[in-house]
Amino acid sequence: PMQNEDFTWHNVSQQNSDQLGILHLATHANFNPTVPQDSFIRLAGDEQIPFNSIREMPLPIELLVLSACQTALEGNAHEAELGFGGLAVQTGVKSALASLWSVDDVGTFALMSAFYGYLNGNESENPIIKAEALRQAQIAMLDNQVRVEDGYLYYSETQNPFALPESFQRYLERSGNPSLNVSHPYYWAGFTMIG
Repeated sequence: PMQNEDFTWHNVSQQNSDQLGILHLATHANFNPTVPQDSFIRLAGDEQIPFNSIREMPLPIELLVLSACQTALEGNAHEAELGFGGLAVQTGVKSALASLWSVDDVGTFALMSAFYGYLNGNESENPIIKAEALRQAQIAMLDNQVRVEDGYLYYSETQNPFALPESFQRYLERSGNPSLNVSHPYYWAGFTMIG
């Protein structure tokens, strides 16, 4: 995985594979439905991928996860329908998981952890479709089975909790509470599966 300063468009475009895979972009984005060409996804060093560059994604992608704000907003222009996620599906990505509004970083981290747990955890016994994995993760958050307590993420009864990344722990400490109730729809309902 590319992180921090390695996460540039040049490095993404240099990836080479013939196999379908998952591309997870956990970053910031800005979708402008009125002027789609002004929309972008932010990479390292404040580099921005313009909206139209999503069409140039170099890898065969089964699932594009746009773990950023407002990546599935609908626009006024035909080519902007369903935002970045819709454009990605139009250009050959099989499915895109994208957000409908500005999302909370810690809540998104919790949702994505549960989503991948459901997506990967059931493959050996019963293959699970991506939309069902998202639904199960959202229900688990609603039912408080996915929790952020004392700087740890709990999302599975069979898996030990794990410490949140330091940046999230600092964020929670600044808020005065190392726990976050992520059962509210604000933390999980903003994501939708496209395609």
